[in-house]
Amino acid sequence: MSPTAAVITLAVAVFLACAVEAVEATTIVLAAATARDGRSAAAGTVAALVVLALIVVIAGPSIQLLPLGVLRLIVGALLLVFGLQWLRKAIARASGDKPLHDEDAIYRRTVADSQGVARRARFGVTDAYAFVLSFKGVLLEGLEVVFIVVTFGSSAHQLGVAAIAAGAAVLVVAALGFAVRGPLSRIPENSLKFIVGALLTTFGIFWSAEGAGASWPGSDLALIAVLVFVVALSAASVLVLRRRRRRRLDAAAAVPNVAAAAETPTSSPSTPKPQPSALKRFALFWYDYLVGDDWQVALGVVLALVLTFLLAPLWPAAWLIMPLAVLLLIPHGLARSLRS
Repeated sequence: MSPTAAVITLAVAVFLACAVEAVEATTIVLAAATARDGRSAAAGTVAALVVLALIVVIAGPSIQLLPLGVLRLIVGALLLVFGLQWLRKAIARASGDKPLHDEDAIYRRTVADSQGVARRARFGVTDAYAFVLSFKGVLLEGLEVVFIVVTFGSSAHQLGVAAIAAGAAVLVVAALGFAVRGPLSRIPENSLKFIVGALLTTFGIFWSAEGAGASWPGSDLALIAVLVFVVALSAASVLVLRRRRRRRLDAAAAVPNVAAAAETPTSSPSTPKPQPSALKRFALFWYDYLVGDDWQVALGVVLALVLTFLLAPLWPAAWLIMPLAVLLLIPHGLARSLRS
């Protein structure tokens, strides 16, 4: 793959990934501006963007000081765990086992929740609730944008390209959102998440294996083969889940009285759960951010990388270990998530 093609691929991947996060953040900001106060929502958005820009300025150059092999090992592992989460959810939604992400519903829920809160002037703005709602929404979604920019940009030594692609995605989505003055439900977010999940998983496989010492046949051209493998595996997973769901629905339709005969459990008053401390909430946030909702998948990625590191000096085809691990981890993660 030529250097120009590699840069274009990087820019496209960052643009699409950041566009997905920008859709969700823009929906929250639009709800705050529509139901509350537009200037306060804008102030919260700007404040969050300043914080995110500072994180990129500080974290990007610092991470690039690491040796390239170590950088690609860490970044590749994080991208792979991150990408497998996105891909698993996208596969489950595409098969019909999970409901599609509905920006309209999020918009209506955010508007309804915000309308019952009294307006108070704080932080130098007329509506503190609109400010905080926009700030939190943009900051939380923006952290994933920062993660994508810093990891992709640092590993490819193209931090500037990644930052420009991310900025373009945010500007395009924000402009569309404020042009239509409503939720961005027309943007095929679930399809974008499927594509982005495949791209993150592909780069994660490629960079983590390289960082662990494996050499890919064909060098950067192997990225295309890895992407084809990830897309084919994802499409096959969707087909398998659709067939399983169809058989399950057919079986339920053939025995209509089974559901009616099942006893409905009586609801008992739930006791309020104690709220965790601020330190525990902070730790849980970063655990969920870095590890995700399936620790077994994260552990599987780590074990596969350890095996690659040990076998790379002895076996020229050690690059196979990471794709084989993904071949096992995607069905395993889907099975666990659909059982819960």
